[in-house]
Amino acid sequence: MRPMAPIKSIMYRSPDPKTVYTYSPGICALESGRLIGTLDVGGQGVERHYQNTAYSKTEGYQFCGMVFISDDHGATWRQTVQFPFCHARPFTAGKSLYVLGHAKDLRIIRSDDGGETWTEAAELTSGEFWHQAPANVCYAGENVYLVMERVPDGVTGWPVRALEPVLMRGNIHDDLTLPESWTFSDSMEFRQVMQYENTDYFGIPFYPLDLEEGTRLSNGAYCAPLGWLETNVVHISDENHIWYDPTGHTFHLFMRAHTGRTNYCCVMKVVEQSDGSMKMERVVAPSGKTLLYLPMPGGQMKFHILYDAPSGLYWLLSSQSTDSMAKPETMSSQRFGLPDNERHRLQLHFSTNCVDWCFAGLVDMGKSPLESRHYASMCISGENLYILSRSGDEEACSAHNTDIITLHEIPNFRNLAY
Repeated sequence: MRPMAPIKSIMYRSPDPKTVYTYSPGICALESGRLIGTLDVGGQGVERHYQNTAYSKTEGYQFCGMVFISDDHGATWRQTVQFPFCHARPFTAGKSLYVLGHAKDLRIIRSDDGGETWTEAAELTSGEFWHQAPANVCYAGENVYLVMERVPDGVTGWPVRALEPVLMRGNIHDDLTLPESWTFSDSMEFRQVMQYENTDYFGIPFYPLDLEEGTRLSNGAYCAPLGWLETNVVHISDENHIWYDPTGHTFHLFMRAHTGRTNYCCVMKVVEQSDGSMKMERVVAPSGKTLLYLPMPGGQMKFHILYDAPSGLYWLLSSQSTDSMAKPETMSSQRFGLPDNERHRLQLHFSTNCVDWCFAGLVDMGKSPLESRHYASMCISGENLYILSRSGDEEACSAHNTDIITLHEIPNFRNLAY
């Protein structure tokens, strides 16, 4: 099978691939057809090359974010601003355009002229630490919904065992740079939900594992504790769906599942209460059993879910694994992490219910495991699907620490459904 959407353009290239890495692509489309792309750069070289940087607790070095715009369907791009936070995503609300991310606390900027000029970064929280790669944005009624993940105090290392997904709600007509414009759900840590003693018969965790500290495997690769991260939010509108809420107040959270295995995600839900507050709950099967893990193609890596109202379909952009059963010590030196951490094949699926996924095609793939196509985001503009990928070429430092952000276009993407 040949990739259906090879690189159309390179939105950004690192000035020094060995010390400056390209991360966190986000994309949205305006009604005019203009594409808005965001990214951040990290690494030891950031302070030498950029101004307006911020420190990331989870990564341990400086970050700098940027906004680019394209008025020719992604053929060319121009930068309009740098911002001092990371893991950001662009989205529209009312007549404004926003970019939301974090630098310890949540930070946000606003544009009222289509991305040409921007406000100074405003903080939405105070004295907290947050996490969350660019994931999707959901609109229901007059509100916009998205998820960011709080990192509890005292948590060290990669914090997936303790992340607290928080559903955020803002009215599209309000100024979303103001903290009072947002409502935050309550939250639970993964380790509050996961009952380790009830995981037999599923092979989770896959490797022998210290559930708080993780484990160093025979090839030196580190296996972090079980956890969840990088959350998408979905609002089920199909009356025949078993998860349908006729009141319209239930939102389902789909999270990357870190287990050592492939093709599982985690799922929870948030229910809006009569007083406007939002409460996180477990998803329960008709049998009464908690449904924490759910099969999902590429659920072991960061994925992106996009609902398309004209087709009534959910579209899933994720990483395709081909050899997760390899012994870790036999992996190519160009691979990163564990066998389930393959990053150079980007795939697209569609679904009527966000549970059963049909393969739509291979978006793109690198020439080698070093040349990543991963951590991608997507948006719809007219009949076309646009994908912004955290990518690498032969100059990349590693499959994780990439050197380019690439645009991919799928014309008439709805024709892929069958």
